[in-house]
Amino acid sequence: MENQNIFGSRVLEQRTKLGLKQAELGAKVGLSHKAISTIESGKRGTSFDKLVELAYTFRVSTDYLLGITDDPTWRGENNGG
Repeated sequence: MENQNIFGSRVLEQRTKLGLKQAELGAKVGLSHKAISTIESGKRGTSFDKLVELAYTFRVSTDYLLGITDDPTWRGENNGG
C-alpha cells in the first residue's frame, strides 16, 4: 500500500472539515480522544463497528475512509448513525 496511513489522514481531514476536536469526535463515535489521536497518527486502526460510526458521522463511504476509493460520496441513509 502506497500510503500506509490513508485511513488516519482521512479521519483527520474529515474531523477538521466538521470543525470537531478529537474529544468531540470520540464522544460521537464512542472512542476516547487518545484513540482518535492514535488513529489519526496511524498507530492504530479501529473495529468495523467504529469504522461504520465514523462513516456515518462524516457522511462518507467506508471505502473512502479506507483508501479503496477517492470518491467520498455518502450512499447511506440520511438518518443513520
